Amino acid sequence: MDKRTFLKQLPVLGLAAPAIFKNLDKWVSSVEQLTPTEAAENEDFWLQIRSGYRIKPDYINLENGYYCFMPQETLENFIHHVREVNYQGSHYMRTVQWANKRSMAEKLAELAGCTSEELIITRNTTESLDMVIGGLHWQPDDEAVMAQQDYGAMLNMFQLQAKRHGVVNKIISVPNHPVSDDEIVQLYASAITPKTRLLMVCHMINITGQILPIRKICDMAHSKGVQVLVDGAHAFAHIRFSVKELDCDYYGCSLHKWLSTPLGAGLLHLKKEHIPNVWPLFGEMGHTDDDIRRLNHIGTHPVHTDLAIGNAIEYYLRLGPERKEARLRYLQQYWTKQVRDLPHIVLNTPAEPHRACAIANVGVKSKTPRELADTLMQKYRIWTVPIDNAGVQGCRITPNVYTTTKELDTFVRALKELV
Repeated sequence: MDKRTFLKQLPVLGLAAPAIFKNLDKWVSSVEQLTPTEAAENEDFWLQIRSGYRIKPDYINLENGYYCFMPQETLENFIHHVREVNYQGSHYMRTVQWANKRSMAEKLAELAGCTSEELIITRNTTESLDMVIGGLHWQPDDEAVMAQQDYGAMLNMFQLQAKRHGVVNKIISVPNHPVSDDEIVQLYASAITPKTRLLMVCHMINITGQILPIRKICDMAHSKGVQVLVDGAHAFAHIRFSVKELDCDYYGCSLHKWLSTPLGAGLLHLKKEHIPNVWPLFGEMGHTDDDIRRLNHIGTHPVHTDLAIGNAIEYYLRLGPERKEARLRYLQQYWTKQVRDLPHIVLNTPAEPHRACAIANVGVKSKTPRELADTLMQKYRIWTVPIDNAGVQGCRITPNVYTTTKELDTFVRALKELV
């Protein structure tokens, strides 16, 4: 998406966000002559970006994977939308809310690399993917392939389909340190049979941060007549990609993670030919079967959250997608390189730069994940989340663009003391 084109298109019917917070443009101009890799190491620039966030001083937040909270610029625009929707009341809701939501969906589609006829705004990844899992016309003994490392909400939804329709769920386990892309592709391929209808795969595994070769998995699955559902919760606005280039059949993600929208925003992409074959989550009889809007009826909802998506996209484009991805990968490599070879340290994330970005997972052999997380918080004031399942024992470490290398130095020192 061209940043200038987007900014011209930002105002939507009935609501125009105030022009505020011009510091970001000034800060970015200071590093525009640098490559993304060079800018990633420019601590002065990222300290300026940090100043645009309101950061709680009680602890070092290394758990941004659950929710990447908003920079102040997006937050203030969101508050503006809340006030305006409240001010306009039912007149807004009965006149322009749906046109504005479609406008936001069009901007998301451009960012995702698909058409607006193939994308809807949802509330989160779970709603997006469960709409597909629960909306397919399953027959008894149909098979679905997934991984032990997939997100629990989606695995639970597949279990419901097993109870309700007799679907057979085949679960593989993705290695934390694959030798090659082919190893992963063949692992999924080995679970496919003539009865397989759907394969679910994480774009980025949430508990380890490992990036999987989605296009190769899709090509393999399609060659066997199997559709692919991609969990992109942690990939969208984190790493750069195009949904079209992935060639998956369905893609769902949460926008309150790496795009840093308000809580309660997600998206679902479906290839146009699949739209008629997915049963809506709620009844909607006002659209034809091939109109994706038939899947988007969720009742009255916080429309101001939808509007803030545009502001979050604007911030992301002004910061620079390449610049952001480079910084996030730099931060992860900054700390993992310092501890990867230490005795009694277990890194559950691949070392190769192309296999991970911001997220990594680390364990200490003498401590359970819960003990490690508690010690980091109580002794060092570092906030993380313990992971103790699916072959992964450690704490997920998720910095964001406001995280400093000084904070990561504190984390590294803590790990070295603990071992």
